[in-house]
This record gives sequence, structure tokens and C-alpha cells, in this order.
Amino acid sequence: MTSEELLQKVRKIEIKTRSLSRNIFAGEYHSQYKGRGMAFSEVREYQPGDDVRAIDWNVTARLNRPYIKVFEEERELTVMLLVDVSGSRMFGTLTQIKRDMIAEIAATLAFSTIENNDKVGVIFFSDKIEKYIPAKKGKQHVLHIIRELLSFEPTSNGGDIAKAIEYFTNAQKRRCTAFLISDFIGAKKIEKPLLIANNKHDISAIQVYDRRDTELADIGLVKLRDAETGKRLWIDTASQEIRDNYRQAWLHSNDVLRQTFTKTGTSNISVRTDEDYVRALMRLFHNS
Repeated sequence: MTSEELLQKVRKIEIKTRSLSRNIFAGEYHSQYKGRGMAFSEVREYQPGDDVRAIDWNVTARLNRPYIKVFEEERELTVMLLVDVSGSRMFGTLTQIKRDMIAEIAATLAFSTIENNDKVGVIFFSDKIEKYIPAKKGKQHVLHIIRELLSFEPTSNGGDIAKAIEYFTNAQKRRCTAFLISDFIGAKKIEKPLLIANNKHDISAIQVYDRRDTELADIGLVKLRDAETGKRLWIDTASQEIRDNYRQAWLHSNDVLRQTFTKTGTSNISVRTDEDYVRALMRLFHNS
């Protein structure tokens, strides 16, 4: 993609997603995510009936009488986008590849964030942390994020969602809202990291997938390549048994994924590359 083509694509996404954020999502985002966190404000003397868990033991020891911490609701959010840049995002058979839909969804969320005067940052990950963009405010910052979403070239094609969640939990000290955007293909051992992360932050998962992730077309003998491992395999798609097994494998892995989200209290939506992600995001905002 040339610089001129990239700028045109950035501009196109900006126009579309900024309009969506301003006219559709701003109110939903504000009502669902604003003010969820609690920030330390001050200390005051302990009074009968106060929660003993809020006692500030350092101040209590120094002044020789009990003091408790007073918290107030945070009005400024930090939003982090955890974006999967593994090789499988380059797959798409219908209207667009997964990478482009992921970019639009992330851009919409980013513009919704700055419309509410909050900060947004991004973590790009494959089977390692590829890039970390600290949270900031402002249109220019969001445009920088969109350019990276469209043009970023990872150093690895593999994928490790668990490692990305762990990195996010360790790197983000203050409570924030996070959106984990991936196709979740081959997601392994993510239950424990999600549980730990959700105890500290508010995480929502957004699954972007293609129709051919879920079922094979009957097109005869074809050679397939795993976008993340590079492994190649001949498949006879004319075989009904093979197509059925492929479909069942997808359904099983997706059932396991949904169970993981339920166990960990992770809000989630799925959107196919030929579907309207606007409706999916509205469901996410309403159900969070």
C-alpha cells in the first residue's frame, strides 16, 4: 500500500467511523462505561459503621488513630484496544478481510473515546507484544492509531492471546476499559488471564470472523496454508465428511470460547466480515 493509498484509506475510515461515534455510539458508550472506576480522593478519620477494609494503615499508624481512604468515582476513562495482528487477520472471502473490519471497529471505539474526552491506547499483539501505543487524547492521536491499524506489519504471524492479556494487566496500573479484538482462532489458556484482568479492569471481547472460518465450500481438491504457522495441507472439500468435521470443529471451539467468556464475566460479541458491525457494537454497549 502506497503512502497516498494509505492516506485515502485513513480518511475514508475517519469519515465513516467518526460519524458513527458522534451520532450513534457516543451516548451508549458514555452510559455504559463512564464512571465505572473508583479513584482515591482523600483520607478522613474513621467513624463507626465505616468499612474496616478501607482503613489506611500507614496514616493510622502515623497519627495513632484510625483513618480510612475515601474514594470517588473516576470521570475520565482510559480505554485500551488489544488488537490481534497475527497472520489469520489477513483472511477474508466476502466483502473484506478481517484486518479491515478490525481496523474500522477499533477506529469507531477510538473516536467514541475521544468524543467523551477520554484517553485511548493500543496494544498490537501476535504471539508476542508487537507494539504499545500509550493512551492519549485527541484527534491526531486517533488518526495515528488508524494508520497503524492499516499499515502495521508484525514481526511474527503467530498468535498468543493469553500473553497479550497478561501484558495488559501488568502494564495498566489504573483501572480502565479494554476491548480485546481478535478472531480468537486457536485461542488457548485464556481463562485464567481473563479472570485476573477482569478483577482489575472491564474487558469486552470482540470476535471478527469470516464465513469460511466456519465452513468449507465444495470446490474440490485445494491446498490450504495456515496463516499463522505456515503449514500447508491438501484438503478434498468435495468430501461431505471433511466439510462436516470442519464445521463441527469450529462449533466446538466456539462453544468453548463462549463458556470461557461466561466463566470470566467477559462481555462479548461476534461479527462476521460481511455483517454490520454497528449492530454488534450496539448489542455490546447494551449488554455490558
